[in-house]
Formats: sequence, structure tokens, C-alpha cells
Amino acid sequence: MKRALTLEEARERAGLLTVSAYDVHLDLRDTDGFTSTTRVRVDVARPGATTFLELDAELVSMTRGGIPVTPEVDGNRVVLRELAAHEDVVVVARCRWSTTGEGMQRSTDPADGEVYVYSQAFLDEAQQLLACFDQPDLKAPLTLTVDAPPGWVVLSTTAATVTAPGRHEFAPTPPLPTYLFCVAAGPWHGTTTTHDGIELSVWCRQSVASVLDSAEVLDLTARCLDLQQELLGRYPFGDRYAQVFAPDFIGGAMENPALVTLSEERYVPRGRVTEALRRERSEAIAHELSHMWFGDLVTMRWWDDLWLNEAFAELMGYLTCDRALPFDGVWADFGLTRKAWGYRVDSSPTTHPVAGEVADTRAALLNFDGISYAKGASVLRQLVAWVGEDAFFAGVREHLTGHAWGNATLADLLAALERSSGRDLGDWAQRWLRTPGFATLRVEDGAVLQEGGVLLPHRTGIGVYDDTAGALVLRSHVDVDVDGPRTEVSGVSGAALVLPNRGDLTFAAVRFDGASLDALRRSLGTLADPLDRVVAWGGLWDSCRNAELPAADFVEVVIRHLGAESDPALVQTLLAQATTAAALYSADPDLLTDLHEAVLRLLALPDLDGDLQLALLHGAAETSTGPEPLLGWLDRGELPTGAVLDADLRWHLLRAAAAVGAVDEQRVLAELAADRTDAGERGAGMARAALADPVAKGTVWEELMYNPAVSAPKVRAVGPSFWQPHQDLGAFVDRYFDELPAVFAARSAAVGPALARHLYPRTVVDQEVLDRTDGLLATDLPPALRRSVLEVRDDLARAVAARAFER
Repeated sequence: MKRALTLEEARERAGLLTVSAYDVHLDLRDTDGFTSTTRVRVDVARPGATTFLELDAELVSMTRGGIPVTPEVDGNRVVLRELAAHEDVVVVARCRWSTTGEGMQRSTDPADGEVYVYSQAFLDEAQQLLACFDQPDLKAPLTLTVDAPPGWVVLSTTAATVTAPGRHEFAPTPPLPTYLFCVAAGPWHGTTTTHDGIELSVWCRQSVASVLDSAEVLDLTARCLDLQQELLGRYPFGDRYAQVFAPDFIGGAMENPALVTLSEERYVPRGRVTEALRRERSEAIAHELSHMWFGDLVTMRWWDDLWLNEAFAELMGYLTCDRALPFDGVWADFGLTRKAWGYRVDSSPTTHPVAGEVADTRAALLNFDGISYAKGASVLRQLVAWVGEDAFFAGVREHLTGHAWGNATLADLLAALERSSGRDLGDWAQRWLRTPGFATLRVEDGAVLQEGGVLLPHRTGIGVYDDTAGALVLRSHVDVDVDGPRTEVSGVSGAALVLPNRGDLTFAAVRFDGASLDALRRSLGTLADPLDRVVAWGGLWDSCRNAELPAADFVEVVIRHLGAESDPALVQTLLAQATTAAALYSADPDLLTDLHEAVLRLLALPDLDGDLQLALLHGAAETSTGPEPLLGWLDRGELPTGAVLDADLRWHLLRAAAAVGAVDEQRVLAELAADRTDAGERGAGMARAALADPVAKGTVWEELMYNPAVSAPKVRAVGPSFWQPHQDLGAFVDRYFDELPAVFAARSAAVGPALARHLYPRTVVDQEVLDRTDGLLATDLPPALRRSVLEVRDDLARAVAARAFER
């Protein structure tokens, strides 16, 4: 069994060892597994001591100082006793291919039978690939040799020389942590250009090359590179930077040095490439590029600072897209999607400080969430507003230069920022980073009131608006430093609307006085600034989620003002929120029908932008309660003028039709027979999961819960379609609670939590389900399972509370 590495063990090993080099040889030619030969050289501070290597594979042979030894293996640990002053260890291992995205993923393209492999070594999965000291502060250069089938493209951090058919010998890397070890191999399709002396390349599977705009990706990457070099310094990894859009990818992207992997499923659609998708993809590109400096050049010492890597990259992703790329609404998109994720997690029972203690590698994964990413980025953005942008980036550059190719901590960064800004950040860090939760801001009686259990310092804006002929017109913007429960603010009297946190620079919920709430009901869509509208929408939705605003009221505001929104991403998010409010937060069946009819009215408007039309089509499908208009769109060519029934839209509509009983399993299987791609397989899985037919549902359940080859991306794609409102699913409620603990214990660190979250009976809004959940939580559960169940329970508890509030 794989044992987690504890902080104490990592500190002990870091004080004992200096790793001078890894030499790794991978033989990827065998379909049943691959062979890894690792030579690791270390200097030992206390000869005679004992330590261990990690290896999560079958150990075949081992030498120390060139002498064969009988290895002492304890689970995933290879024990090294009586250490010499200089150790030279060689381990030959037989390693397994992965189908779940962790370790060495091996994917066969159903479209053409081609095979692609790539590594995912994060967080402690490098030990599936090589014998190593798998912790972030034992950085070392790595020299890689790969044997692959002739004709394959093989990529890694550095450039390679092909010395024999199929043999690729790579130049040594700079000092890197093991979690950044990377390789990608297969018949990849590549596009290459050069910018500022750096070779930029984009790679994907042969079968999707025609739908990936590689030229645009390269152009946007070059623009991101220019801005980030201006802010952070020269790109640290020499003269090459590759990006691979990988199939079956476990997350969104991974910052492997000079070889970033991104999710093909998420970023390479077969249907319309919307502006929102292009913006989201660009934010990911900018995010991962910034990791080349923050994370790869300078690496955290231990996983308690993982949040800092991700928060900084999150901030840089959006800042870069806003400054360097041709997209509007970048910060509105951040507030609408990522920041909302942070609020949701930070208001759940599993909230934790942004910067907390991490006892071991298993605990590190638990905190890899919306607080690490979105709240962390929001806090850093507030810090930029507080110390000034010039001082912030001056401190970051000093930090990067001073710790280049080494490790650093939050304290190191704060010290550099204190020197660059002249400000003491100790109290700021304690209050913002080491205290969970967030405050609520409202403006009443000429003062900003800060409420809730957490009172923080905020540098924020207050928007003051008058009602001019039915439109909300900005009278003034007031900058204010809020600290404590009450902060006086001038110039707000007599306003129709007072909007806290205008500009969205701080991390706080917003609430509205009675007059402001009435003004938003009447005229929210007349606010001229899209970011103002996002802040207002966010406050209304948070009030609805907290059972302070009836679901019917929120849906009514969406129906009234949705037509004023031209950003398809905002429209899609508002429709998703309103659908949740109508279907789960309210017991009124007419509410969902009202929302559906409102979306159809908008779809009937002439000259709709194509992206907006697609967002409305998706919304209409999700709010449908019967076979029409779904079958008209699918089968009779009755789509709105200009809409195209491409493969992605077809599967989306088919899933919606399955959910309302308009198609059966045979129809789904016939559609799959005509679309033998992995995207088709995902679409068919979602449609089958949505069917009310208990036999079809049982097949999906068995596949997700009991097939060891099922990946976390597949669970995340298919699972949410399983639980449909108004379907009788009581038998599967029982199965969830009866089967989950044993299934979780048998699945990987990524798949287990995905099953717990996405197969939870979230649409069965019933106190009995909450009681059964509490019964499960009262048992002895692994921490990761407990956390996953707590988070989904919170969502259901909010629905139950909202329905009680409605009554």
C-alpha cells in the first residue's frame, strides 16, 4: 500500500541528503507496461544513517555503488540503510500503464487506433515512473533517455537527440523537483514557430489536429510570454516551450517545465469554438506559463505553500489575458466563475485557511481546491491593490532572482514584498491567509458594515448610482479602506443603488439594503459596466444560496434582465444558477417552465450572436421538461436560424432528451455507433446516465463504480447527468450509501473523491437524504472521503433550506 510522506519525514530527509543527479531510462515499447531504470546520486550529511527512496512499481533489481543488493521494500518505500557519504543507487522497475491519468497515462484513440502516452507526476506520482526522493525540496538535474516505437514523437523538458531508431537522449534539465518530471510520446501532430528566440510548439493527437487552431494558440502564447517576461524576468527554460493537448487528462493543465500538458477534452471542442472557450483556454495558457517562474524556477519547500503556486498563477492567468490578449470581460469572467468557486468552498463545512499546515502528501491533495486557487488569487489581487502594482512585481522579481532553481516559502516572498513596498505584511498575512472564511459587506446609513465571523482589512470601491429614467447611472465611485465592523463613507445618501466592492478587488460577499435590492430587481440590466453587473449578480446568487432571497425572486430577476447580457459565458452561468434555483431550491414546478419559456423567447430574437445563441440553446435544453423543442432540434431541422447541429451540440441535446424520456437507450447506442470517438463515448455516457430507465442507469452505475479503468475525467463528465430531478432514483440512493466506502477504498486518489462527489444524490431534495449522509459521516471515513461527502452534503443542505425558506 502506498504510504504518504509526512512533513517530519521530508524535513529529516532534506537535512540528510543532497541529490546531485538523476539519470532515467524509460522503455515505452511494451504494451503490457514499461521499464524504468533510474540512477540517483546523493551526498549524505550523516553517513551511517537510514533513509528511503519511493517507488510505486515492481522493483526488479537494485545496485548500490555498482554492487547488486537485495532490496528491502516496505510498500512504496525502498529502504537504504548504512548510507555512505556518497551514494550511487540504480533501480530497475517494471511500471504499469495508467488509464486514470495518474502516473504514465496510455490512451488509445478510438478514432484511428493510435496510442499516446504522457506522464502526470503531480503530487507524489513520480514514484510510479521512477525510483526517487519524491518531495519538492530535493531538487536535482535529470537526464532522460527514452526508447519508443520508431516514428513516435518524444518530448520532455529539454531538447533530444535521436541516437538510434526510437532512442531519444535528452539534455540534462536544470534542478527540478520530482513532481515536475515529464515525458510525452506518440504520433503527436505538432506546429512550431519561433518568438523572441524561443521555439514555441503545440501538439495534439492526429485525429483532432483539424479542430485545434494551433496558430492561434501559438500567437496567444507569444503575447503572454512578452507580458510575463516584462513582469517576471527572462523566461527561465532556455529556447523551447511546448504545449501538449492530452487526451484523458486528469485536470485542466499541468505546469511541466517547458512541456505543459492541457486537457484536450476541455480545450479542444469538436463543435463551435466560442469566444468564452477561447478566453478560458487562454487563461489556462497564461496560468501555466507563469508557473515556469513561480513553481518551476522557484519551488515551494513543502506542500503547505502549494496554494501560493496556484494563487499566483491564477492571478497571472487573468492579469495576462486582461493586459495582453484581445478579450473583453476577463475580470468579470474571474468574478463570475473562479471567484464564485472560492466563495462556495470557503462557505462550506470544509473551509480552511488559504495558508495552512499540511501534515503529509495525502492532506495536501485535500486543500487543492477553490480556496487555494480562486480565494488565493483574490487575496493576492487585494495585496496588489494595497501595496501597489509596481512594488508587488518588484518584490516578486527579487524573490525569483534570490531563490532561482531552489526552494522558498511564503515567508521568503513576504520578506521580499516588505522590502519592495516598505510595508509590514505580518498582520495582513495573519488575517487574510491564516484565517478561514470571509466577511459580508453592505452599505447602510452612510457606512460600510462588515459582518460575519471574519473581519478583514479591505481596500475596495463603493458604487453610487442614481435612477435616471429607469436606468441605473453611476453617480460616483468611492474608494474606501474598510477595517472593522463599521467604516463611514460619504456621498451615498439618496442613491437608488449602492454597490459594495465595485471593481471586485476584495474577497467578500456583498448584500444590499432594501432600496438597492428593489433597484436591482427593476433595473440590474441597465448597469453599464459588465463588472458592476457581475458583482450585483454574485450578491443576488449568494443571497439565494444562503436562503436569504427566495429562489423565485432570483429566477424572476434572471428572466427580466438576462436579455441585457451579451457575454455568452455570463449568460450560461446565470442560466445554470437559475436552473438550480428553479429545479432544486424551489418546489414550484412552474418556475422551471417560466425560465424555459423566457430562454425560448430570447432564442427567437433575430440576429443573435452565434456564441450567445449557443449558450441559450444549452440553457433551453437544460430547462426542458418535455420532448419539444429537443426532438425538433435533433430530428426535424428546426434549430434557430444560423445554428449548426455539430457533434458537441448534438450530444448535449441528446443528453437533455434522454433526461426527459424523449429518447431511449437504443437511440443513444445508435448515435454512438455513428460517432466512434472518445468525445462520442463521453456523450453517450452522459446520455445513458440521464435516462430514467433503471436498467440503463444500472449499467452506468456499475461502469463508474466498479470498472478500475474508469478515469476521474470520465466520472466528472458522466456522473452529473445521473441524478435528474423528478426521476425515481430511490434504489440508487440506497446503493450510494451502501457501496461508497468500499468502492472508495479500492480507487485512486483522484477517482475516489470524484465518485463521492458526482454520484451523490444531489437532486433528491429531502431531509432523509441529509440524515443518511450524516449517518455516513458519523462512521470512520478516510479524510478525503469525509471531505468530499461534506462538500456535496452542503449543496443539498442549501437546497433543503431554500425550500423551507420558500414556504
